[in-house]
Amino acid sequence: MRLFDVFVDSLDMPPLDFVQSIPKGTGIPGYDPRDLLKLYIYGYFYQIRSSRKLARECKCNLEVMWLLGKLYPDFRTIFDCRKDNKDSITKVFKKFNKLCMGLKLFLKSYISIDGSKLKAVNAKDNNFTLNKLDDRIRRLDEHINLYMEELDAFDWEEERSCLKMNSNISLRYNSCKGLFSKIIMTLYK
Repeated sequence: MRLFDVFVDSLDMPPLDFVQSIPKGTGIPGYDPRDLLKLYIYGYFYQIRSSRKLARECKCNLEVMWLLGKLYPDFRTIFDCRKDNKDSITKVFKKFNKLCMGLKLFLKSYISIDGSKLKAVNAKDNNFTLNKLDDRIRRLDEHINLYMEELDAFDWEEERSCLKMNSNISLRYNSCKGLFSKIIMTLYK
């Protein structure tokens, strides 16, 4: 958590071109993009892709409460910020991955089979050239884009299910309202 907090606070925001929502005359000021960015990095790290689940984490997870300073953004706010700042968030994810690589948080592990020692071989898969590094960076960019598309898909799916549920509730309400009025009419007769 502290890594997320320090990383986002150290970012120079103007070059990243974050768009902050502009409220109407009667509205309250929008959230600082830094706070929502901390929430996105938290979601990326803990594999929480849904805006509704991130909003829920803001209210029940102590780590997120500390990270955001007890802010409780609505799922719509989280979704709109990601939709409006897709390129900026992608830039931040790239910087975050580079930071983690520099701090050696991405581990390289060794595998031992039955205690056997294997002789190192400089095979084509084990050595790196500039072209291979460019290819890995390109694949990382594709992975980030795929992740952003998955986030959008989760949000749209949740939105559809909520709309369907709301229409079912309104239909039930109208049928109960009609039944209730019939019962009242029979009681007063």
